[in-house]
Amino acid sequence: MLPPSPMRVWLGLTGALAALTVVVLGVRYAGQGRPGAVDTWVQSAAGGDRPRWRRLALATDFLGEPLGAAVLVAAVVTGCLLLRRPRAAVLVVAGAGLSVGATKLIKPLAGRTIHDGHLSYPSGHTAFLTALALMVALLVAGRLGLGRTGGALLVLGAALAAGAAMGWAQIALGAHYPTDALGGWCTALAVAPATAWLVDRTADTGRPERR
Repeated sequence: MLPPSPMRVWLGLTGALAALTVVVLGVRYAGQGRPGAVDTWVQSAAGGDRPRWRRLALATDFLGEPLGAAVLVAAVVTGCLLLRRPRAAVLVVAGAGLSVGATKLIKPLAGRTIHDGHLSYPSGHTAFLTALALMVALLVAGRLGLGRTGGALLVLGAALAAGAAMGWAQIALGAHYPTDALGGWCTALAVAPATAWLVDRTADTGRPERR
Protein backbone atom coordinates (compact mmCIF):
# COMPACT_ATOMS: atom_id res chain seq x y z
CA MET A 1 0.00 0.00 0.00
CA LEU A 2 2.71 2.45 0.96
CA PRO A 3 5.80 3.35 -1.08
CA PRO A 4 9.09 1.46 -0.51
CA SER A 5 11.05 1.74 2.74
CA PRO A 6 13.49 4.48 1.58
CA MET A 7 10.55 6.80 0.95
CA ARG A 8 8.99 5.92 4.29
CA VAL A 9 12.18 7.08 5.98
CA TRP A 10 12.02 10.34 4.02
CA LEU A 11 8.38 10.80 5.01
CA GLY A 12 9.23 10.10 8.63
CA LEU A 13 11.96 12.73 8.70
CA THR A 14 9.70 15.23 6.95
CA GLY A 15 6.91 14.49 9.42
CA ALA A 16 9.24 14.99 12.39
CA LEU A 17 10.41 18.35 11.04
CA ALA A 18 6.81 19.36 10.35
CA ALA A 19 5.75 18.41 13.88
CA LEU A 20 8.59 20.49 15.30
CA THR A 21 7.48 23.45 13.17
CA VAL A 22 3.92 23.13 14.48
CA VAL A 23 5.20 23.25 18.05
CA VAL A 24 7.57 26.17 17.45
CA LEU A 25 4.92 28.28 15.72
CA GLY A 26 2.36 27.36 18.37
CA VAL A 27 4.65 28.51 21.15
CA ARG A 28 5.71 31.63 19.23
CA TYR A 29 2.14 32.85 18.68
CA ALA A 30 0.48 31.36 21.76
CA GLY A 31 -2.26 33.54 23.19
CA GLN A 32 -1.86 36.27 20.57
CA GLY A 33 -4.68 37.89 18.65
CA ARG A 34 -2.76 39.82 16.04
CA PRO A 35 -0.63 39.08 12.97
CA GLY A 36 3.13 38.89 13.21
CA ALA A 37 5.51 40.71 10.88
CA VAL A 38 5.61 37.81 8.42
CA ASP A 39 1.82 37.53 8.53
CA THR A 40 1.39 41.20 7.68
CA TRP A 41 3.77 40.98 4.73
CA VAL A 42 2.09 37.89 3.28
CA GLN A 43 -1.42 39.22 3.84
CA SER A 44 -0.64 42.34 1.82
CA ALA A 45 0.28 40.16 -1.17
CA ALA A 46 -2.64 37.72 -0.96
CA GLY A 47 -4.89 39.75 -3.26
CA GLY A 48 -8.19 38.52 -1.86
CA ASP A 49 -9.84 41.96 -2.03
CA ARG A 50 -10.33 41.73 -5.79
CA PRO A 51 -13.82 40.37 -6.68
CA ARG A 52 -12.63 37.61 -9.01
CA TRP A 53 -9.95 36.46 -6.59
CA ARG A 54 -12.42 36.53 -3.73
CA ARG A 55 -14.80 34.27 -5.66
CA LEU A 56 -11.96 31.82 -6.26
CA ALA A 57 -10.98 31.99 -2.59
CA LEU A 58 -14.57 31.28 -1.53
CA ALA A 59 -14.79 28.31 -3.90
CA THR A 60 -11.53 26.90 -2.53
CA ASP A 61 -12.63 27.54 1.05
CA PHE A 62 -15.81 25.52 0.39
CA LEU A 63 -13.66 22.43 -0.15
CA GLY A 64 -12.68 22.63 3.51
CA GLU A 65 -16.19 23.23 4.82
CA PRO A 66 -18.12 20.20 6.15
CA LEU A 67 -20.22 19.74 3.00
CA GLY A 68 -17.38 20.33 0.55
CA ALA A 69 -15.00 18.12 2.52
CA ALA A 70 -17.60 15.35 2.69
CA VAL A 71 -18.10 15.48 -1.07
CA LEU A 72 -14.35 15.33 -1.72
CA VAL A 73 -13.77 12.44 0.67
CA ALA A 74 -16.80 10.56 -0.67
CA ALA A 75 -15.53 10.93 -4.22
CA VAL A 76 -12.08 9.60 -3.33
CA VAL A 77 -13.49 6.76 -1.22
CA THR A 78 -15.86 5.79 -4.03
CA GLY A 79 -12.92 5.66 -6.42
CA CYS A 80 -10.99 3.43 -4.01
CA LEU A 81 -13.93 1.06 -3.61
CA LEU A 82 -14.52 0.87 -7.36
CA LEU A 83 -10.87 -0.13 -7.71
CA ARG A 84 -11.44 -2.71 -4.95
CA ARG A 85 -9.05 -1.01 -2.57
CA PRO A 86 -10.98 -0.86 0.75
CA ARG A 87 -7.81 -0.31 2.76
CA ALA A 88 -7.03 2.72 0.62
CA ALA A 89 -10.48 4.10 1.44
CA VAL A 90 -9.81 3.66 5.16
CA LEU A 91 -6.43 5.30 4.73
CA VAL A 92 -7.92 8.40 3.09
CA VAL A 93 -10.65 8.84 5.70
CA ALA A 94 -8.28 8.24 8.62
CA GLY A 95 -5.53 10.51 7.29
CA ALA A 96 -7.80 13.46 6.59
CA GLY A 97 -9.88 12.96 9.73
CA LEU A 98 -6.96 12.67 12.12
CA SER A 99 -5.19 15.66 10.58
CA VAL A 100 -8.24 17.85 11.13
CA GLY A 101 -8.72 16.35 14.59
CA ALA A 102 -5.15 17.27 15.47
CA THR A 103 -5.77 20.92 14.58
CA LYS A 104 -8.83 20.94 16.83
CA LEU A 105 -6.75 19.63 19.72
CA ILE A 106 -3.94 22.11 19.14
CA LYS A 107 -6.12 25.22 18.81
CA PRO A 108 -7.11 25.57 22.48
CA LEU A 109 -3.56 24.74 23.53
CA ALA A 110 -2.08 27.48 21.33
CA GLY A 111 -4.87 29.93 22.14
CA ARG A 112 -4.16 32.16 19.13
CA THR A 113 -7.23 34.10 18.03
CA ILE A 114 -8.58 36.10 15.11
CA HIS A 115 -11.82 38.04 14.61
CA ASP A 116 -13.51 38.38 18.00
CA GLY A 117 -11.70 35.56 19.70
CA HIS A 118 -12.06 32.72 17.21
CA LEU A 119 -9.26 30.17 17.64
CA SER A 120 -7.10 30.23 14.54
CA TYR A 121 -3.90 28.19 14.92
CA PRO A 122 -3.45 25.90 13.09
CA SER A 123 -5.77 26.07 10.07
CA GLY A 124 -8.04 23.03 9.88
CA HIS A 125 -9.05 23.81 6.30
CA THR A 126 -5.42 23.79 5.17
CA ALA A 127 -4.68 20.62 7.10
CA PHE A 128 -7.65 18.83 5.55
CA LEU A 129 -6.92 19.55 1.89
CA THR A 130 -3.20 18.93 2.38
CA ALA A 131 -3.81 15.59 4.09
CA LEU A 132 -6.30 14.48 1.44
CA ALA A 133 -3.92 15.35 -1.40
CA LEU A 134 -1.02 13.72 0.42
CA MET A 135 -2.94 10.49 1.02
CA VAL A 136 -4.06 10.25 -2.59
CA ALA A 137 -0.50 10.89 -3.75
CA LEU A 138 0.81 8.19 -1.39
CA LEU A 139 -1.66 5.69 -2.83
CA VAL A 140 -0.75 6.61 -6.40
CA ALA A 141 2.97 6.41 -5.64
CA GLY A 142 2.53 3.00 -4.04
CA ARG A 143 0.34 1.67 -6.84
CA LEU A 144 2.73 2.85 -9.55
CA GLY A 145 5.74 1.54 -7.66
CA LEU A 146 7.55 4.86 -7.75
CA GLY A 147 10.98 4.99 -6.18
CA ARG A 148 12.13 7.30 -3.43
CA THR A 149 12.77 10.30 -5.68
CA GLY A 150 9.71 9.99 -7.88
CA GLY A 151 7.42 9.17 -4.98
CA ALA A 152 8.79 11.98 -2.84
CA LEU A 153 8.32 14.51 -5.64
CA LEU A 154 4.75 13.38 -6.23
CA VAL A 155 3.77 13.40 -2.55
CA LEU A 156 5.49 16.67 -1.71
CA GLY A 157 4.20 18.33 -4.87
CA ALA A 158 0.61 17.29 -4.17
CA ALA A 159 0.81 18.37 -0.53
CA LEU A 160 2.43 21.67 -1.47
CA ALA A 161 -0.12 22.47 -4.20
CA ALA A 162 -3.12 21.65 -2.00
CA GLY A 163 -1.72 23.44 1.03
CA ALA A 164 -0.79 26.52 -0.96
CA ALA A 165 -4.23 26.72 -2.58
CA MET A 166 -6.19 26.38 0.65
CA GLY A 167 -3.72 28.46 2.63
CA TRP A 168 -4.02 31.29 0.10
CA ALA A 169 -7.82 31.11 0.29
CA GLN A 170 -7.81 31.33 4.09
CA ILE A 171 -5.43 34.28 4.03
CA ALA A 172 -7.27 36.07 1.23
CA LEU A 173 -10.59 35.72 3.05
CA GLY A 174 -9.06 36.88 6.32
CA ALA A 175 -10.06 33.64 8.04
CA HIS A 176 -6.51 32.81 9.15
CA TYR A 177 -3.08 34.35 9.50
CA PRO A 178 -0.45 33.03 7.09
CA THR A 179 1.36 31.27 9.93
CA ASP A 180 -1.93 29.53 10.80
CA ALA A 181 -2.00 28.13 7.27
CA LEU A 182 1.63 27.04 7.57
CA GLY A 183 0.81 25.35 10.86
CA GLY A 184 -2.12 23.50 9.25
CA TRP A 185 0.07 22.38 6.37
CA CYS A 186 2.75 21.09 8.72
CA THR A 187 0.13 19.34 10.86
CA ALA A 188 -0.99 17.33 7.83
CA LEU A 189 2.62 16.54 6.90
CA ALA A 190 3.18 15.19 10.41
CA VAL A 191 -0.10 13.32 10.93
CA ALA A 192 -1.00 11.88 7.50
CA PRO A 193 2.16 9.78 6.90
CA ALA A 194 2.03 8.51 10.47
CA THR A 195 -1.59 7.51 9.93
CA ALA A 196 -0.70 5.72 6.70
CA TRP A 197 2.02 3.76 8.51
CA LEU A 198 -0.35 2.88 11.35
CA VAL A 199 -3.15 1.71 9.03
CA ASP A 200 -0.73 -0.41 7.01
CA ARG A 201 0.84 -1.91 10.13
CA THR A 202 -2.56 -2.68 11.67
CA ALA A 203 -3.75 -4.34 8.47
CA ASP A 204 -0.57 -6.41 8.17
CA THR A 205 -0.82 -7.49 11.81
CA GLY A 206 -4.37 -8.68 11.32
CA ARG A 207 -3.51 -10.65 8.18
CA PRO A 208 -3.20 -14.41 8.81
CA GLU A 209 0.27 -15.91 8.34
CA ARG A 210 0.90 -18.09 5.34
CA ARG A 211 2.32 -21.55 5.93
